[in-house]
Amino acid sequence: MKKQRCIICGKPMNNGIIIYRRKICKCCEERLLNMECNTDFYKYYMECIKKNLVPVIIRGEELKCQNYHY
Repeated sequence: MKKQRCIICGKPMNNGIIIYRRKICKCCEERLLNMECNTDFYKYYMECIKKNLVPVIIRGEELKCQNYHY
């Protein structure tokens, strides 16, 4: 099985958060939480998240947590 990658940095996913089957590694998650909102990096992170999550949310993909396999 192909290892999942972080939607922001593209590194293989070992730990972090999963949102609508899209993954953000622990390192990117911590950077995002501690980052100032008016920086270029913050805007870049938001664009990565928007590009990867918005199409899934708009499409109305229904996820059932009990059926989710990591």
